[in-house]
Amino acid sequence: MSHRKRRALVSAPYMQPVLSRFTQFFADHDIEVVVPPVRERLEEDELLAWIEDIDGVICGDDRFTERVLNKAKRLKVISKWGTGIDSIDQACCARLGIAVRNTPNAFTRPVADSVLGYILCFARQIPWLHRIVASSEWSKLAGRALGECTLGIVGVGNIGRAVASRAAAFGMTLLGNDIRAIPEEVLAGTGMRAVDLETLLRESDFVSVNCDLNPTSFHLINAPRLALMRPQAVLVNTARGPIVDEVALVEALEAGTIAGAALDVFEIEPLPLNSRLRSLPNVLLAAHASNASPRAWEHVHDRTLANLVEELDR
Repeated sequence: MSHRKRRALVSAPYMQPVLSRFTQFFADHDIEVVVPPVRERLEEDELLAWIEDIDGVICGDDRFTERVLNKAKRLKVISKWGTGIDSIDQACCARLGIAVRNTPNAFTRPVADSVLGYILCFARQIPWLHRIVASSEWSKLAGRALGECTLGIVGVGNIGRAVASRAAAFGMTLLGNDIRAIPEEVLAGTGMRAVDLETLLRESDFVSVNCDLNPTSFHLINAPRLALMRPQAVLVNTARGPIVDEVALVEALEAGTIAGAALDVFEIEPLPLNSRLRSLPNVLLAAHASNASPRAWEHVHDRTLANLVEELDR
């Protein structure tokens, strides 16, 4: 009787380009690798075509719905490349005995750096000053020193706290909001004041979204809440796209309800070509790239592989 190798679906877009480095690892652990074509993530119908007869998965933000999981009769583990597991039906995995593993706190530093980078771009008007001079003009724009600004942080977990420590070093006034009590040592260490979400939105010059995507945070930033923000305020979202109601945000940006937005994540990714966000002059856009860090990526490669094998070997 022939021996059946365990089969692992590797759909994580950050791992696929470097899979050849791990050929020996998979061979040592008797794992056959299956590599589907992926642009950003696999949707439900795409996963349904690949998931049967798969024992383990190394995934990105693929849509592991109940329908997909019910078809995955051999699946023992979903090993997420990274931290966020909101695209996985965790309750269904628990019912079916499928382990869900991730790498907590994997990208805290690079994401927090990105948030401060976006804040600096808007406060100091750096991209727009460049465009003026590059277009052969010579004029100035009004900027703000960060010490003159208030930053509101929505979600004061690992990333939110790292954003706070960086912003505190610039002398920013800090407001924080979280569904859990913010530890006293975080408040004391950064000078942050814990407030309700509405107060945070009313009083902040910059609002950084750093919470998880879950049923309580879907469209947390919606039209009524955007209307609370200051006209000079800028929204920064490096968390998950659906936390912000994108249609309401576009309308607020077009109407001048708020001054700008920096977005690394979107409700639909890749961002559709016809998105009105692409044509707005007061936004900075990136392709879900705030996790960029060679050191962090190496750590996540190693941890994701270890998580996969630990569960397959149980």
